[in-house]
Amino acid sequence: MVLYTEKSKREKMRGHGEEAAAVLLFETKEAKGRTAFKLISLTIFLGIVSIWAYRIICIPRTGRYAWIGMFISELIFGIYWIFTQSARWNVVFRHPFKHRLSLRYEDKLPRVDIFVCTADPILEPPSMVISTVLSVMSYNYPHGKLSVYLSDDGGSELTFYALLEASKFSKYWIPFCKKFNVEQRSPQAYFARNIDMNHPEFAHEFCNIKKENFQKLYEDMKRRIESAVEKGCISNDIKDQHGGFLEWNSKLVYLAREKRPQHFHNFKAGAMNALIRVSSEISNGPIILNVDCDMYSNNSQAIRDVLCFFMDEKKGHETAFVQFPQNFHNITKNDLYGGTLRMISEVEFHGLDGYGGPMYIGTGCFHRRDTLCGRKYTKGFTIDWNKNITSKTGESVQELEERIKGLASCTFEENTQWGNEMGLKYGCPVEDVITGLSIQCRGWKSIYFNPERKGFLGVSATTLDQTLVQHKRWSEGDLQIFLSKYSPVWYGLGRIHFGLIMGYFNYCLWSPNCFATLYYSIVPSLYLLKGISLFPQVSSLWFLPFSYVIAAEHIYSIIEFLRAGGTILSWWNEQRMWLYKRTSSYLFAVMDTIFKLMGYSNSGFVISTKVADQDVTQRYEQEKMEFGVTSPMFIILSSVAMINLFCLFGILKKVIVIGEFKSVYETTALQFLLCGVLVLINLPLYNGLFFRRDKGRMPSSVTVKSVVFAVSLCTCFAFL
Repeated sequence: MVLYTEKSKREKMRGHGEEAAAVLLFETKEAKGRTAFKLISLTIFLGIVSIWAYRIICIPRTGRYAWIGMFISELIFGIYWIFTQSARWNVVFRHPFKHRLSLRYEDKLPRVDIFVCTADPILEPPSMVISTVLSVMSYNYPHGKLSVYLSDDGGSELTFYALLEASKFSKYWIPFCKKFNVEQRSPQAYFARNIDMNHPEFAHEFCNIKKENFQKLYEDMKRRIESAVEKGCISNDIKDQHGGFLEWNSKLVYLAREKRPQHFHNFKAGAMNALIRVSSEISNGPIILNVDCDMYSNNSQAIRDVLCFFMDEKKGHETAFVQFPQNFHNITKNDLYGGTLRMISEVEFHGLDGYGGPMYIGTGCFHRRDTLCGRKYTKGFTIDWNKNITSKTGESVQELEERIKGLASCTFEENTQWGNEMGLKYGCPVEDVITGLSIQCRGWKSIYFNPERKGFLGVSATTLDQTLVQHKRWSEGDLQIFLSKYSPVWYGLGRIHFGLIMGYFNYCLWSPNCFATLYYSIVPSLYLLKGISLFPQVSSLWFLPFSYVIAAEHIYSIIEFLRAGGTILSWWNEQRMWLYKRTSSYLFAVMDTIFKLMGYSNSGFVISTKVADQDVTQRYEQEKMEFGVTSPMFIILSSVAMINLFCLFGILKKVIVIGEFKSVYETTALQFLLCGVLVLINLPLYNGLFFRRDKGRMPSSVTVKSVVFAVSLCTCFAFL
């Protein structure tokens, strides 16, 4: 992109026609330090190749098969490392110019339709859902050009009632936000703030809140909604108050699509496709934003920022969607469960943007409506942003309502291209990723926008079990994409940039890494117990590539993490979660995928709970790892941890009691280091297994099973 001086900006703004159009609505900047990174990356690659060479050249007689297993694991790690580097090779950052957009297009801004999806009033509380709805209704955007649609796949009268309350409250809330330029436009988040009442920034604002009694209005509304949820129903009097479609005069539309047991509803993808059809008959905005019900808007200027990318005269016609990162408001100081996905949001997606755009991740994404509906990119294509449909002549609101009901019926999609060539793709747990890939393969590009003030904030998992289940679904879906006809290998080759294909590999091959990680987490420690070396001796020259790769990779990882805003402790927590996900979530993802391919299971959509009891929340805020439930994943994690603990005790006995320190140091130093790090990283797990007495401890059944398995394996291996 071309950069302009302030003087040239002002001169261009005074122009008209071609002169005005020459001023870009956004700029693209390359990340600093890319050359230094590439040099470091190259040296690490040479170290990895040297490790492969060592495994091939120096095969021993003792432990030959274990050695071959180490080589295969290191080969997998090395190849996968190359994929991760592709997402760092061409990092770019986007910067929109909203003032230019306003000067040029303020009277020509397009309609924007916003889709909010929910499915379960228990797991996704209606009070949370309406705060998200109110936050997106309050965007700093012309009111007449903004429409909000709530899809309730649970068909719950509780959610409907909450939306009815929200529509009434919005008559006070939206004008207040715009009049006083309130930036935090989710009422739930706004009134939960800890604010210094004496701070001059808030004095006038809170004076007016008190005058209008906004907080009381909100608390009363929230209390009525939560009371209805607690009862599990709403009264007939409240039901009678609803006046049908006529009531949504603020373009706030509620949709509960028809479902029948004999017709598969395709989860969130089906809900999104129904919303696309219904909205096309009501508002038909050329721009569509979709957000999850827990991801409230945190930036009132987000729409204007995004339109800079879509309406730019030079590059805008290439852009299919603009993806915001997933950010969360409940992350602890040191990010206990790695919920920020910091490296993905702050580094890797910026890298994918350099190759033609990031993937679509299902929430916080602005789409061009026509690309969602299957349009292929053609050079020189332009769009009339103000094009809109009108109701049929003489058609009443009631007739419109009756007509669009058919668009949300369970039989509408039969014998159509919906879910295939039109709308979101069906048949995959991560329908968003596969949909974004298909759009990019039709010639379109996407943009990753990560502003300083985050666009959306959601609720991150507060327990280890929730985190692992969520990553199982993601990794399982990504692996299914890799094995499907939409695999980046053959579907994307020649259609999208090769660097972007490798970027997709980074996520599609998450789960197959489980086998190499499990092998590396168990076998070297067991052979350490027997005193058999699987790594070069300290005195050998072959020790250098191992030590360099380990040191360089981890030092660079820490620096990268700190530059992205993390802390040393949060980096350590990230390493723990890296290990836990690879040895549990990814393993089960691979197994489920295999069973599905064999026809023994079907993919399902798991709704992550957005509520937690007070004790769980308190432990989470104290950064105590939450176990508390019996899970097969916990049995695996505990067993691996116990194997390494027993092996470490066994080798320490040799070092301290028998006095074999020199022998251990010379022959098995790297194995001893690996085993020690694995024990150290599992300290919270040992605490949960043996020492904690709260409800978040590891269940005793898991403890017994893991200890028995670890003791049996170590004993058998020691006597073989």
